[in-house]
Amino acid sequence: MRIFVTGASGYVGAVVAEHLVRAGHEVVALARSDEARERVEGLGAKAVLASLRDLDVLRGAAAAAEAVVHTAVDYADPDMGDIERDTLAALLDGLNDGGAFVYTSTGLVYPDRQGATVDEDHPVTPETSAQPYKVLGERQVLAAGHVAGTVIRAALVYGRGGSGLLQGLIGAGRQNGMVPYIGDGANEWSSVHVDDLAELYVAALERREPQVVGNGVVVNAASAERTPIRRIAEAVAGLTGAQAVSLTMEQAVAAMGPAIAALTRSSPMDASRARRLFGWAPERPGLIEELTTGSYTRS
Repeated sequence: MRIFVTGASGYVGAVVAEHLVRAGHEVVALARSDEARERVEGLGAKAVLASLRDLDVLRGAAAAAEAVVHTAVDYADPDMGDIERDTLAALLDGLNDGGAFVYTSTGLVYPDRQGATVDEDHPVTPETSAQPYKVLGERQVLAAGHVAGTVIRAALVYGRGGSGLLQGLIGAGRQNGMVPYIGDGANEWSSVHVDDLAELYVAALERREPQVVGNGVVVNAASAERTPIRRIAEAVAGLTGAQAVSLTMEQAVAAMGPAIAALTRSSPMDASRARRLFGWAPERPGLIEELTTGSYTRS
């Protein structure tokens, strides 16, 4: 299958592209710089030098593909919501009837359930989501009647020494000697190893059913493990020689910015639908094991 991938020079996208190439697919990847081009070509993909703002290029690349995988995102960009909307419009417009579109979303679209487990049927809205434009992006993909849309809501992604959240906590530990959590840190998060996640993308493309065209499907991507935020902070502290410290919300926001408030959320994810539809079976080491004895000890 010829697959166009956005974000293939990033953390999740690179591993997804690697797994797709390994599975025998022809991968064409967006690259916004020469450095990104070298990285995606090193994965075995063909690079298209452009950015998410080059809508005609995106439209043409999608038209030449049988499937599109959209993993590109920059959560630090204040314009990302508008960029995402226009990018999706171009990609969906270019993709031919019956093509497959896999959209990368996040478990942060769910409202804070204070520890209650969520499945894909739980309502999500921009107003209750920590990532509102991801809710809008999901709706945009699922409303495209001519493609087979799959939305993957990923839990906290870890593995290969990556993840923005974990790297932020590791950086705090190394620079400040302190790894923060808020309150008692008992709120639990779901997580997924990046290689397990990439295997779900491959399965979603290879095992899709023709009848999903025009309907779409949403699946959670999470292992069975649920980890308290305090335990994550303690593991990072042990990794960096720092101390895990409880902060009030006000102290945490002052130290690390308003985005840190998301650490108080707890909406553990039920991923049984992905297992049932696609035969997905995550099997990599768990989050704490990876932090204490795995790839993060080598980074």
